[in-house]
Amino acid sequence: MIISDFRVEPADYQTDFKDLRAVREPVFVIEQNVPIEEEWDALDPLCYHFIARDNDNKPIGTGRLTPEHKIGRMAVLKEWRGKEVGAALIQTMLDKARELGWNEVSLNSQVSAIGFYEKFGFVCYDEQFEEAGIQHRKMKLTLVPLELANRPPARNMSARMVDFDTSSELLDATVKVIAGAKRGLWVYTRDLEHALYAQPAIVEALKDFGIRSRGGVVHILVQDTVSARSHPHPLLALSQRLPSVFQFRTPTEPEDMQYPSAFIANDNDGYCFRLLDGRYEGNWCANLPARTKQLIEVFGRVWERSRPCTEFRALGI
Repeated sequence: MIISDFRVEPADYQTDFKDLRAVREPVFVIEQNVPIEEEWDALDPLCYHFIARDNDNKPIGTGRLTPEHKIGRMAVLKEWRGKEVGAALIQTMLDKARELGWNEVSLNSQVSAIGFYEKFGFVCYDEQFEEAGIQHRKMKLTLVPLELANRPPARNMSARMVDFDTSSELLDATVKVIAGAKRGLWVYTRDLEHALYAQPAIVEALKDFGIRSRGGVVHILVQDTVSARSHPHPLLALSQRLPSVFQFRTPTEPEDMQYPSAFIANDNDGYCFRLLDGRYEGNWCANLPARTKQLIEVFGRVWERSRPCTEFRALGI
């Protein structure tokens, strides 16, 4: 996986040990005071390791998948935090877990990082506990193995998860997700991306949904309402004409404001997801219930603690 000024790739424990150490020891041993004898364990040689590198090939982040189907040793160097390195590592490991056919992955999250993992659909279980002197919670995520995702469902719709990396493919996937909706759509976006949601094909598809759905609702979470209103937007104009169809809210919690991804999901098990809002790379599927459910649940949690976008209703357009 390549993302702008860094990339995430598999690592070999023996060959890349020096680079793994260059991230894990500064983060865990020096910053968090984890005893070095606890940092390196007997599982390390048995794990799938992943490493994030900058464009100079220097290690900046790590993570591993254990034989116990757990994600661990997630670490990002201080100067690279807040730049989506952790999100890219998680997504890469989840993709690998699906490739391996795992039905579930778990992890022990530091309490301060719970919100980060919740963005990917992880949920907490059991009581809080201490590990290496730090408070943790156990978390887990149900996965759909690729062989199941690729199996045609009973209703003869393709359940193949399709990757894309161009604007035209993203546009086509988004239109198909909208067209596949019955009475519900959920859109998570930073600023109503003009390059996507202002496209005539998207606006027309949403208009058609509003007319045919008979009481259907498009729920839209917008992180940056100021940018969304900085230029005339046909989607906002459409929402003024169909006010009962479109509901807008904006997050208020810092963790929600930092959510890096963008997606649209419908009530017919279809979704289109991008790890980074504003980029074209992502994947979509017309019928993948487990993944769609995860995204809608993530959306729902943020929706409940967000405020209505009254500023959109006051546009007068």
